[in-house]
Amino acid sequence: MPSRSLLAVLVATLLALVGCGAPRAEAAPWPQRPAVDLAFDVAPDLRSATGRETLTFTPDLPICELVFRAWPNAPSPAREGNALTVTDAVVQGRPTVPVIRPAGAPSGAPGTLIELPLPTCVAAGETVRAELGFTLTLGVDADERLGVSPAAGTAWWGSGFPLLAWVRGQGWVRDDAVRIPGETAVSEEFRLDALRVTAPEGAAVSGAGRADPPAPGPRPGTTTHVFRADAVRDVTVAVGNYRVLEREVAGTRLHLFTPAAGTRADPERWAAEIDRALGRLQDLLGPMPYRDLWVAIAPSQSSGLEYPGALQFGDTAPGDLAQLVTHELGHQWFYALVGNNQARDPWIDEAFTTWAQAVATDTTGRYQLDDVPDGVRGDLGDPMREWADRGFGAYNVGVYTQGAAVLLAARERAGAERFDEAVRDYLATHAHGVAAPADVSRAFADLPEVTDALTRAGALPPPG
Repeated sequence: MPSRSLLAVLVATLLALVGCGAPRAEAAPWPQRPAVDLAFDVAPDLRSATGRETLTFTPDLPICELVFRAWPNAPSPAREGNALTVTDAVVQGRPTVPVIRPAGAPSGAPGTLIELPLPTCVAAGETVRAELGFTLTLGVDADERLGVSPAAGTAWWGSGFPLLAWVRGQGWVRDDAVRIPGETAVSEEFRLDALRVTAPEGAAVSGAGRADPPAPGPRPGTTTHVFRADAVRDVTVAVGNYRVLEREVAGTRLHLFTPAAGTRADPERWAAEIDRALGRLQDLLGPMPYRDLWVAIAPSQSSGLEYPGALQFGDTAPGDLAQLVTHELGHQWFYALVGNNQARDPWIDEAFTTWAQAVATDTTGRYQLDDVPDGVRGDLGDPMREWADRGFGAYNVGVYTQGAAVLLAARERAGAERFDEAVRDYLATHAHGVAAPADVSRAFADLPEVTDALTRAGALPPPG
């Protein structure tokens, strides 16, 4: 018969094992998150839309203005013919003249930074209400997150509205837009009270969250589509002559929009790849953060783009689907669920997403530290303004490839089980928030193999 001391040790060991295996409870959305009502009225030719945004915001710090970003005016989207122009604004019931600043916008384009002065400064905890009218112009056959394809009869736009640029505990984020393609947005989640899209009758409309039944629009020949979401940090929309496939994939409701003119991979192939990738990512990272997934194919796009509960893809070749689909779906955890300042710390979402892609697709061998060029080695933590001077190729290798290689090597040294558990705890702890490098450091504090590797790569500052 075992001794009492041995039994005590066994019981303690079992309790520790049970505790280690218990998933951490996911953090709840910010109770004070902004509430947004967003409306688009799409032109008959789909080349433009008029918009109206209503915002209710209770800051956690004192403020004297509201700050929004107009990302369609960043250099890459603007070069493709896209533009967002604010036409009017109201703050606390008073008409207000917006202050528009270039903040990285190219010459001749509207600025990317919109400031609305408040009638009087407000303290933390006081509620501010604002309205903005705007027009959105879409570039023809743009290889961007916004565009219109006259041949396919489709249009799409992500971040196509003034996006509140607030981070809890920090305040307004005013980083300049950069010249190379790549995400630079940062925002807290907001409650999407309604996304209303009035489109030509017969046009299919993709949105975010849950959809209400379509209703007759304000004019003959139009239909209004309404979507609602509890907590998202950005929105993408697609409108036009789409075929729509809806079904359950890996426990999520898929709404797949493919141009009726046809795609290189048929809708069933797209759905199968999404199902497969989503299942593998959930095995690695935990449950999909969103009940609905809206996916739209933009014919002139060349890659993929992520939004909370929604994705955009170009007309991708069948052989490229597995990697691209897995990567963009990985962003549902890294960026959508756990946000980050994509201008200052692009590695946080891209390195972890590329790591998850490699593990989920069993392609870890493609990411080796020895393959990272000396010219970018150790620069993983550089902000987008630095990568903009070096070009997209250097950015891709320096952040995506190097980031995945560093994390995969650290995972091997620390042990896959311990590493993966730390990642899941990080996601649960920082869910619905905006993470910074210090949060990553704390998440892996018990795994020096990881923090040391990220420090050597330049993503984390040296200790002390």
